[in-house]
Amino acid sequence: MDKIKTRHLAWAALTLALAACTQNELADNNRLPEGEYPVVIRATGLSVEATPQAAPSTRATVDGDWQGVQTVALKMGDAVKEYTVTATDADGYKSATLSRTDDPHYWTSRDPITVSAWWPIDKADITRMPAVKVAEDQSTLAAFQGSDFISAIDRTVEFDDPKLTFTHRTARVAIELKPGTGFTSVDGATVSLVSLSADNENPTAIKTYHASGNSYEALTAPQTVAKGEPFIRVELGGGNFYFRPQNDVVLAAGSRYTYTVNVNATGLTLEGCTIGGWTDGGSESGTAEDLGYFIQDDGSYTVYTANGLKEWAEAVQTDPTLNITLTADIDLTGETWTPIGSGFSSNTGYQGTFDGQGHSITGLSITTNSTDGGNAVLFDGIGSNGTVKNLQVEVNYNVQQGVASGIVNVNYGTITACSVTGDIAARTSDIGGIASINNGSIIGCWFDGNLTTNYVEGGIAAYNYGTITACFYGGNAGQGVYSNQGETAETTKVNDGDSWQTAVDGMNNALTSNDYKWELGADGLPVLQSNQ
Repeated sequence: MDKIKTRHLAWAALTLALAACTQNELADNNRLPEGEYPVVIRATGLSVEATPQAAPSTRATVDGDWQGVQTVALKMGDAVKEYTVTATDADGYKSATLSRTDDPHYWTSRDPITVSAWWPIDKADITRMPAVKVAEDQSTLAAFQGSDFISAIDRTVEFDDPKLTFTHRTARVAIELKPGTGFTSVDGATVSLVSLSADNENPTAIKTYHASGNSYEALTAPQTVAKGEPFIRVELGGGNFYFRPQNDVVLAAGSRYTYTVNVNATGLTLEGCTIGGWTDGGSESGTAEDLGYFIQDDGSYTVYTANGLKEWAEAVQTDPTLNITLTADIDLTGETWTPIGSGFSSNTGYQGTFDGQGHSITGLSITTNSTDGGNAVLFDGIGSNGTVKNLQVEVNYNVQQGVASGIVNVNYGTITACSVTGDIAARTSDIGGIASINNGSIIGCWFDGNLTTNYVEGGIAAYNYGTITACFYGGNAGQGVYSNQGETAETTKVNDGDSWQTAVDGMNNALTSNDYKWELGADGLPVLQSNQ
């Protein structure tokens, strides 16, 4: 990084010396002649104080020099005076002299003194240390470096070892971009930090400085970014991609936070986070794990982990219209699942669009006893405006009291290009491979597994009052629909030993306008593939 050209300091050890005298010239008693020994500050080396989240560093500033810093405020007692900074070019501006010729501070005894100092200075009121306020656009080096604030507050300085240590009042965030799925390069990206605090009139979003290669940096005021809020935004290839932390991000003064982020066509994923020293980022693992989802501008969810799916499931209980798109296979093994919506009517079910984009949900296991009850389904109800499509689900249901069906208890909406495999057992209810009761449409779907109940079952649905088009089933189901009182119920059995190719062809004939189609997979069962 180029040398600092604007106001910018960092951790610096400042040696306080006496002008025009030596210690041997001082009187033997503790008192010193008044007004004869001005305080001159000499920055001769680098000494860093470790903060709770910062490892020691060996650099004075972001660029390791004092160049461009002209003055600092120095307070002794109640008096604050502006001191001139003279950087030394002989050592690459790694040291400097801080002095004042007109009415400086003076040593009056050999007793330790308490000193405060800061930079930059508020020219309107030099006695007040300014609040940290960083630039909104830090895309230029000058704006990035000019956003730093340093201070040394109420530090004790020994007469025989007069050193003063400055620390950063800002936090430093570094972002390393990597091309992920759907990108071969991240060149031309614009990276911003968002959801920031507006305290002291700070910007709520900061455009970062493109330091080098795929590295981006910004300085922020100390603050906490709440978990679940968008924190890093990447604009690339006409799209906006967000990273939402799973835990609160505590941006502490004097620490550097380095995020390694993969940019995928479906969103950002976090490869790693380190918290450490101001210049090297340290090696301590951070706690800002990927939340597993991000929210588009229209409020829809993009989900790629089990946690992300559960976060959407919690949000949709309040707003049943929330759309969701899966961008990765989801494994719910060991996770507790609460069915979405209610099957009581067409208005109480899920009313949004669930697009699996050909991905699968596996490990969905629900077991209930005769005391607790509860349904074993992905959706308890899909409303008349609800759509579930392009999704493959693997289940293991065993309920003693309640309903069990592959995808939904009662469907009033549209289920397209979905499949269910696994075991479904419910002792006291009617069950279906896709739905218990269909009042809407089921198109181009299939089931393969075991259905067990003391009541009635259907490979696709137990009861149909709507339309079922080009659906297939295997396993032990005796019929595709137990009771059909709807318009159509096109269900076909694929017997053991038969090829599912016939099912693939039949379902695809009904999915000509769909984004995904079925192909025969390696295990002989259909799998979804994009038409694009």
